[in-house]
Amino acid sequence: MHFLNYYFHVALLNSPTGIVWIVTTHWEFTVPPSHKYRDIQTFHGMLSFTIHSEEPLGFQTFLQNINPSWAKEDGFIQDFWEQAFKCSLKSLSLQDGKGTKKICRGDEKLETLPGPLFEMSMSGHSYNIYNAAQAVARALHTMYEESISKYRSRVAGRRSVHWNLHPWELNHFLKSISFNNNAGETIQFGENQELTAGFDVTNWVTFPNQSFVRVKVGSWKTQGPIEERLTLQDESIVWNKNFNQVVPISVCNENCFPGYSKRKKEGELFCCYDCIPCPEGKISEQEDMDTCSECLEDYYSNENQDQCIPKLTTYLSYHEPLGITLALSSVAFALITAFVIRTFTKNWETPIVKANNRSLTYTLLVSLLLCFLCSLLFIGQPQKLTCLLRQTAFGIVFAVAVSSVLAKTLNVVLAFMATRPGSRMRKWVGIKLTSLVVTSCSSVQAGICALWLSTSPPYPDIDKHSLKGKIILECNEGSTFMFYCVLGYMGFLAVVSFLVAYLVRKLPDSFNEARFITFSMLVFCSVWLSFIPTYLSTKGKYTAAVEIFSILSSSAGLLLCIFCPKCYIIVFRPDLNRKQVIRRTE
Repeated sequence: MHFLNYYFHVALLNSPTGIVWIVTTHWEFTVPPSHKYRDIQTFHGMLSFTIHSEEPLGFQTFLQNINPSWAKEDGFIQDFWEQAFKCSLKSLSLQDGKGTKKICRGDEKLETLPGPLFEMSMSGHSYNIYNAAQAVARALHTMYEESISKYRSRVAGRRSVHWNLHPWELNHFLKSISFNNNAGETIQFGENQELTAGFDVTNWVTFPNQSFVRVKVGSWKTQGPIEERLTLQDESIVWNKNFNQVVPISVCNENCFPGYSKRKKEGELFCCYDCIPCPEGKISEQEDMDTCSECLEDYYSNENQDQCIPKLTTYLSYHEPLGITLALSSVAFALITAFVIRTFTKNWETPIVKANNRSLTYTLLVSLLLCFLCSLLFIGQPQKLTCLLRQTAFGIVFAVAVSSVLAKTLNVVLAFMATRPGSRMRKWVGIKLTSLVVTSCSSVQAGICALWLSTSPPYPDIDKHSLKGKIILECNEGSTFMFYCVLGYMGFLAVVSFLVAYLVRKLPDSFNEARFITFSMLVFCSVWLSFIPTYLSTKGKYTAAVEIFSILSSSAGLLLCIFCPKCYIIVFRPDLNRKQVIRRTE
């Protein structure tokens, strides 16, 4: 065997340089000590598939402690020592035909030998032998332990063990053996009783002093998907100095960049695949990923689908332009309403204030003031209290406002009917009817809100999926059905008020408030009819902004259409604020 290896090495060493050798696991880069080795630079950058190996604890120390004194117990050490160090371990000089060998000093070290003669690292074959010895020893120990439990006899009160086993019985124990060796690896046999260790891809790096090192740059696994068995660390490979070509691609196509995953081409080899982009919410951070990994719930994928980015928390805040604009608008309309209330209070006894029931007018103005202010509940980070109040307060206050408008319209109708001779409607004109309408209509809305809060109340919620890259802090309505019941009842009151006001819009001019109510309820109904599709089509803070805008615009429509003409007369045309012009309808 040494003779064949030697001439095989001679043939390789005389081959052309500048090529990359790729050799199999049966290749041994060693030369018998009795032969002279040549320059090994030809094999610089060589790649080999070697039997997988690891270095057990204490192996280097063992090699460093070997000395010629061991030759007494091991004759192989004497032959190897004399050939490797070219000296004699005997006291008498031995004639070799060319001269006299020197006497070995005894302090020679194995690590001083060149790599082709002796490697200080454990080779794959040696590692297999080491594991085989360990496996046999453990199997024998298991057999011995089992024999103690099965075969025993007692002789004069003493226990003696009869261990009479046949060699073939060892196979049964070797098949099921599994243990951790001193290198930290688990050793076990596969279905065909072969080791499942696999192979190492080794890069051979040589040096001018005829030494070399083997660097592990990859591995080949004997199990698992075939496309995942071979792994290489390209950046760790040292190539031959004369090799100046581009490293060839070992697949049918270019690598899949980060942000893409591999999809096997049907009917072709495993190394042929297509690169498909990662779906939204998933990423691949490395090249040639088989699958894309999903980002955590609080993260989202960037545009290139190769990195997960933390999501931003969002809600309608007082610190952003949209929130500031809506808040200032709410306060501005509330101040205008307060100004109207102040104007009507100062002109309490004037005919235009007395017309159409003063108490009803103040009820409507106060409810509009609260409508403007309740829109502020929709701005800011959602809290438990604000979530409970924002929809219910808005629903009840708006019900009072629309009920007041309806009462005003009915009051106009009854006032006109009461002017007819012999009419019995005169007793209903005034506070009694308006109080009944406002109280009953508002009570129904309050009952709906009370049922809502008692069964499925709104609560602060976090939405992490509706908007990409955003975590939405919002108020969950709890029961969507109850929310639309509140809106539906408010819409019902508005439609009734609009129809009644529309029917009496052509009454005599002294009762012309019905015309303003008709226009105001038209604005009100238009706003809330457009609110529903817009509300359903928006997400996040814009949902709250749409509702605030609807509250402000519908309330402003009622305020301006009903009270703006009256304020104009009170402030700028006091000559029209007389009994001769305005008939008292109270």
